[in-house]
Order: sequence, then C-alpha cells, then structure tokens
Amino acid sequence: MTFQEFITAFDVEGSVVLLEGKRNVLTMDAPYLTALGSLLAKSTHLMHFRSGNAPGADAFFTAGVASISPERIQLILPYSKHRQEQAQNFQRYSLEDIPLLEEPALIYETKKNKKMANLVDRYAQGNRDPYAMKAAYILRDTVKVMGSKNLRPIRAGIFYDDLNHPNQGGTGHTMNVCKNQKIPIFTQEIWGNWLK
Repeated sequence: MTFQEFITAFDVEGSVVLLEGKRNVLTMDAPYLTALGSLLAKSTHLMHFRSGNAPGADAFFTAGVASISPERIQLILPYSKHRQEQAQNFQRYSLEDIPLLEEPALIYETKKNKKMANLVDRYAQGNRDPYAMKAAYILRDTVKVMGSKNLRPIRAGIFYDDLNHPNQGGTGHTMNVCKNQKIPIFTQEIWGNWLK
C-alpha cells in the first residue's frame, strides 16, 4: 500500500491509528519513526493516533505527531500515573478507569496470550500485587487495539518491530490482537517506503 492509498483509506471520520513498537529502537531508525509521525499528522485531518506511552518506538512516533497536532494523540496507560511527565499534554485513558469485568471480550482476547492468562484473571478480579500488575501492560495492549465501551477500536496499526525477532513480547501480542480483530498492520517494511 502506498502512503496516499493509506491516507485515502484511513483519514476518515472516527479513524484511530495505532502507532507503537519495540522499546529498543536502532539509533539509525529513530529519526524515521519521528518523521513518520510528523508526516501522518501533516497529511491527515480526521485521523487520531493512539499509543501506549512506552519509551522507544511509542515515544518517537508520538513526538512526530505532537510536533504537528498533539490534540489528536490518545495514550492508553496501564495505570494513571504511568510516565506522567511524558503523558501530560495528551488525551489519557487509564486501564484503572475501565471496569474489566464488564469487558469480557477484552479479557478473552488478552488471555489468548497463554503465558499471561492467570495474571489477567487476577488483575481483572482486582488483585494489584506486583505479579498481577504485569497483566496491566498486556491488557493495556489489548485495549489499544479493541478499545472499550467508551473508547473506539483502531482501524489500522503501524508498528516498529524487531525484524530479526519479529512478533515477540508486548508488540507481538498487540500485532496478534490486530490480526485476530482483522485490523491491517503496517511494519517498517511497508511504511519505510512511505518516507522515500
């Protein structure tokens, strides 16, 4: 898909596009993530952008959008004070404000990540010990894609992945949620060409 095709398809009323990826970004790649965020914000009017407020790819993408249109950034946080200095100028939605027991689809989708299933149950039932809190991050990743009763789902996901070890960790989980929800995914293998 070309950049113009992407804009035509996704710069529509109510569209939310996820910008996220690995914490470890190659030094030579970081400027491209920021440049893409800026290009997307300059080239669109209706599209909003969602991120998880993590260091690395999330921060670089968000910085690019923020340089043009910070009011169109939505951050989904695992808890309300997560990296609050970086989050203060954007729309923020905390997992703490989502009644998870009223969102069975979110729980079901997150528990497809078998390693986290027991922790997800503990967190959803109100347990906030350090182990259960690990589930907050993976649940946050699911919410970024699917939204909630008060938060619309995304229409596309733009990712910076580790191409030598693709589809791993939280980024891999988020990409899998996109695939399960039939939401198109664009990694740097695609969007890298948009910057040429």
